[in-house]
Amino acid sequence: MTKFESEIKKVSQSDEKIFKFISDFNNFKSLIPQDKIKNWQSTEDTCKFSVDGIGDAGLRIVEKQASTTVKYSTDGKVPFNFFLWIQLKQVAENDTRIKLTIKADLNPMMKMMVGKHVKKFLNMLGDAIANYGGY
Repeated sequence: MTKFESEIKKVSQSDEKIFKFISDFNNFKSLIPQDKIKNWQSTEDTCKFSVDGIGDAGLRIVEKQASTTVKYSTDGKVPFNFFLWIQLKQVAENDTRIKLTIKADLNPMMKMMVGKHVKKFLNMLGDAIANYGGY
């Protein structure tokens, strides 16, 4: 498994509010880039969408640890299997740090082709969560 990590992001909210937000895929539509993600469908625990240049993909929540971690996994037909998790650590009132990690089942060629894009995606999603104003 290949591991990719985002930079640590600062969110001006409590870990409880962020946890509640990232524990429901219905909230993610406001975070995704509309120009790259199409056909978004979600429930609280699953989502399906199309990515330009890659095809259809899906995710499901596989584990939640109150106010600290949400783990996601691929769901359905996807180009490669991966796990995504978001870790939360509240350091002060309304000051929570988040880190996103992906572990992916990639052969060396796929790693070279998508590695930079995966890291960019993690930082983009981390920034979107950190800068989201609707908690």
